[in-house]
Amino acid sequence: MPVEALARSDVVTATTGAPIHELATTMRDEDVGSVVVVDGDEPVGIVTDRDLTVHVLAERADPGDLSAEDVMSDDLQTIDHDAGFYRATELMSERGVRRLPVTDADGELDGIITVDDLNELLADEHQELASVVRAQRPPY
Repeated sequence: MPVEALARSDVVTATTGAPIHELATTMRDEDVGSVVVVDGDEPVGIVTDRDLTVHVLAERADPGDLSAEDVMSDDLQTIDHDAGFYRATELMSERGVRRLPVTDADGELDGIITVDDLNELLADEHQELASVVRAQRPPY
């Protein structure tokens, strides 16, 4: 199954210069744990709620002095929109990430897929498999 069939298209984004307080407010208001940082339409980083905790609170940094660029993970791992489900799980495992921005053929942001999305898919598949097993189970 291609990632584009699973990915969410309503990605919350910000620019590299977005102030930290704006990112935190956006995460709260949009009820998300991350904001993809873009340069135009190209993803260049990601800021997670954990990044804010580790880079701002734990460092006792002044949030008024920081922007997305200061705390984002800039070694961003993305996945092509036509890559498969297994490739997404492989990348998440290899890179130790829970979110993958999805890009189109031009490298522009097309969506995002999270470990929660993949777990939900697996849960649905397990439910379907359980239904088949129940239907075929002999009576005892």
